[in-house]
Amino acid sequence: MGIEKISDDGDGKLEYLYPPHLLQNLDFNKSPAIFKPKISAVQPGEDWMVVRPLQKSDYDKGFLQLLGQLTNVGNVTRKQFDDRFNQMKQSGGYYVTVIEDKRISKIIGAATLTIEQKFIHNCSLRGRLEDVVVNDTYRGKQLGKLIVVTVSLLAQELGCYKMSLDCKDKLIKFYETLGYKLEAGNSNAMNMRFDAPS
Repeated sequence: MGIEKISDDGDGKLEYLYPPHLLQNLDFNKSPAIFKPKISAVQPGEDWMVVRPLQKSDYDKGFLQLLGQLTNVGNVTRKQFDDRFNQMKQSGGYYVTVIEDKRISKIIGAATLTIEQKFIHNCSLRGRLEDVVVNDTYRGKQLGKLIVVTVSLLAQELGCYKMSLDCKDKLIKFYETLGYKLEAGNSNAMNMRFDAPS
C-alpha cells in the first residue's frame, strides 16, 4: 500500500518522471486539510492504491483517458507520449503525480506540479498546480484532497515560496479547505488562447 517500490524491467516502461522517494517524507501534518479517516501519500487508505510519480507505462494504464475527464486531450500516440515524457523529465520542473488502482492497473487520480525558476525572492521557486482530476467512479474517497495535498507538500519540500492555481468559482471552497487563499487585489486569472498549431 502507499508508495510503490522502485523497479524497472529494463525497457524503461517503469521509468518515473521524478524520483519516487520525494513523496515518502511528506509531512501531512503541515497541511490544514482534514482527512477522515487519516490518509497520506504513503498510506492512501486502501491497500490497492498507490500514490507515485507518472511512469511511461501509464500510457497503457488510462492516464490520458483520465485527463479526458478534465479537458480535451486529443489523439496522443505512444510516440508523442514518450517524447513528451522524456522532454519533461530532461528539462526538470515537472512533477506529474498519479494515484493507481493496482487491482486493475488503472490511473484513477492525477495532478501536476510545475515549478518556475524565478529571479525574484532571491532566485526562488514558484509552484503551479495544474490538471487535477479524479476518476468519476472513485469520488468520495478523499482522493481529490489527497492528490492536491501531496503535490502542494511536494512543492514546499522542493523549496517553493508559493503555490498557485486557477480554478472554477465552484471549487474555491474546496481549495480553501486545503490552505489556498484568494488574495485581495490578486484574484483574477486571465488567459490568452492561441490557435492550435497545425
